[in-house]
Amino acid sequence: MSLPVRRFRYLIYLMDIILLSVTAFGGPQVHLMLMIDRLVHKRRYLTEEELLELQALCQVLPGPSSTQTITAIGLKIGGQPLAYLTLLVWSLPAMVFMSLAAIGIHYLERNNISLSFTRFVGPMAVSFLLFGAYRIALKVIHNQQDWFLLVLSILLAYLYPSPYMTPMLIVSGGVIASINFNKLEKMEKEPIKIVWRPLIFWISVLLTAAIIGSVTKSLPVRLFENFYRNGSLVFGGGQVLIPMLFNEFVEFKKYLTNQEFLSGMALTQIVPGPVFSIATYVGSLSMKNYGVMGQILGGIVGTAGIFLPGTFFIFFAYPFWNQLKKYRGIRASLAGIHATSCGLTLAAAISLFEPMSAQTLPLLTVVGTLMILYFTKTPSYLVIIGGLILGLIFQ
Repeated sequence: MSLPVRRFRYLIYLMDIILLSVTAFGGPQVHLMLMIDRLVHKRRYLTEEELLELQALCQVLPGPSSTQTITAIGLKIGGQPLAYLTLLVWSLPAMVFMSLAAIGIHYLERNNISLSFTRFVGPMAVSFLLFGAYRIALKVIHNQQDWFLLVLSILLAYLYPSPYMTPMLIVSGGVIASINFNKLEKMEKEPIKIVWRPLIFWISVLLTAAIIGSVTKSLPVRLFENFYRNGSLVFGGGQVLIPMLFNEFVEFKKYLTNQEFLSGMALTQIVPGPVFSIATYVGSLSMKNYGVMGQILGGIVGTAGIFLPGTFFIFFAYPFWNQLKKYRGIRASLAGIHATSCGLTLAAAISLFEPMSAQTLPLLTVVGTLMILYFTKTPSYLVIIGGLILGLIFQ
């Protein structure tokens, strides 16, 4: 294929990614279906089997699975330059919307304009978190070990809401589950050829940001390091990232209030693209005392910090994934990682629900939203829009 033809093909591909980024509502499962429809069936950039294989790889790596999958497609088609462009195009619309939302919410608060129209949004966000944890549990909790890790992670995360508890629980869950590797079927192994450069780059960025942030006390640098660290440890998607950010930025560092955070959670349900865009919102509001330009900068560093680690992991793991997945210890550890991740989600939902549990209207909103999610197929963004309309009516 000649260079001009290849460049034209890449341009068409990026236009397809833009279209996906503004229409992909509903989370990773829906994102995958849209990718299959447009990128496989309509454009034939790759086969359905190849796409599902990439998606399986991204499921076992820390980071945002949908974003990693679509970045991996760019890597497969055009190498690292196209992968970076894919990441930028895919995340940009949600980043812009969530930054504007954070600026708007802070404007309302600063001018003493009531946010009571969001009164239903917070309880609804808790319901989405509970229902997401329920759906995850149905898929990942299968035996006594899974139940033990689930309950233990709920208790520890709830009793000790520290940003350091989350990675400790995730790693510990994986290690405990890997002990049972001998129960899995052996697969014929091949020599693994590892290119260490992406992993070295990943750890170098983390250490550099941590050192510069510690020395300069610069809030944007420290925020980047915070999000980068969280993005390096998230197994299981946005439902797991949310409790991590809640523990660190609401309960531990007090950068956001409960209501601000809950509003951001709800907004991710009506924004197309990655659920990890909540990091943009949290980063922006974390710098609300620095003016509009500070909030824009906070949104940018939050977005970069949360998405870059997963991209580096893809660059690292993609070349030898076929060999790595044949090791029983790796496959066995996933059960523990998924169980503890589910527990973290439930612990965050409990912490968020606790202040509103004694109030009739929030309690009814949580129960009603759970019933809608369980018994109907109403899209999440319609549920949130309905909540905002109810809030305006009651206001």
